[in-house]
Amino acid sequence: MGGDEAAIRVAVVDDHPVFRLGMTALLASTPGLEVVGEAADADEAVRVADLTRPQVIIMDLHLGGGRSGVEATREIVGRHPGIGVLVVTMLDDDDSVFAALRAGARGYLLKGAAPGEVDRAVRAVANGEVLLGPVVASRAIGFLAGGRASGPAPFPELTDREREVLDLVAQGLSNLVIARRLTLSPKTVRNHLSNVLGKLQVADRSQAIRRAREAGLGQP
Repeated sequence: MGGDEAAIRVAVVDDHPVFRLGMTALLASTPGLEVVGEAADADEAVRVADLTRPQVIIMDLHLGGGRSGVEATREIVGRHPGIGVLVVTMLDDDDSVFAALRAGARGYLLKGAAPGEVDRAVRAVANGEVLLGPVVASRAIGFLAGGRASGPAPFPELTDREREVLDLVAQGLSNLVIARRLTLSPKTVRNHLSNVLGKLQVADRSQAIRRAREAGLGQP
């Protein structure tokens, strides 16, 4: 790195210590990059972003502490639009990819990416570009080629009505308000919600809300 060229400031967010330490060591040994913070959960990630103001945050999607990397990404980008979030995760399903991009991530790589890919992605994201790994890029191109540029509907296992109920639940509305809005009985709304919980394999309403918001539902 030339002495007149400032290093790109990077933070690493991952709840697996071995991966986090390995990624930190890789970045720290790469000319032109500087690791300024680490975090193991979403709340800590937001604090690191506030305190260190990195140019790039490498973000896993599965985090400890009850909140996901998608939620952390949305909050960090909302607070600091100049920070570029590069997702590095094991998850390559459509819901995860599009939820992360909707939340504001600028890059998406799968764990196992070569060091050169990570280096290139960090520099691209720091430069304001969007960079998707080969697998993720092929998915996005497939949806665009199929005329589905907005991405697939989240939770394809749900019926349209169940997805509509879930969306309103994620907005924080009560069953009674949802019933009035959709011209349904409260019992019917409860039945739909029960079906949603079963299909999403979640234990309660709060978990369903978290899953829905991760997928981009619940926007007024």
